[in-house]
Amino acid sequence: MYIHIEEPTETISKDAVKVWRISNTIGHLTAILIIAVLVVCTEMFGWYGWIGIVLYILGGIFVLSSIFSILIEPTYLHNTWRYRIDQQFVQMKRGKWQVQHTLIPMEKVEYVRTEQGPIMRRYGLYNLEIGTTASNHIIPAIPAEEAKQLKGQIAVYAKIQDEDAVEGASDA
Repeated sequence: MYIHIEEPTETISKDAVKVWRISNTIGHLTAILIIAVLVVCTEMFGWYGWIGIVLYILGGIFVLSSIFSILIEPTYLHNTWRYRIDQQFVQMKRGKWQVQHTLIPMEKVEYVRTEQGPIMRRYGLYNLEIGTTASNHIIPAIPAEEAKQLKGQIAVYAKIQDEDAVEGASDA
């Protein structure tokens, strides 16, 4: 009674590493800058000594965290992310030590949409979001043309009607 489901083999864009590094750098620099301002305020206003110690510890933790998040994590995510879309399922697989393999039946898909922020726009990438009744799932950093094609393909397989097309048909 078991069905054979092929492992996902499609990979996300190599530019995803650059996008994730840039966005992680922005986030960590913002946090470190806030901590640095608080340390300066501690020195200028003579706050309790333990506040400065806590801020230095937090700063050290953020520096270590930023090294991991900027240099290691993006490459790891790129190397472990796989997906596959066919008429029956959307499959997503990621992780090396703790592998997460998500299988979404096409009949459960309620919507599919693409998202693109300013950094992703610069590299021509989209996140593909697939929504079901219970949750939503994201396939990150897909090239623009491929994302549009996959969005249409999933919509056809899941029999989702494009709201814009339906409205346009009723206006004619």
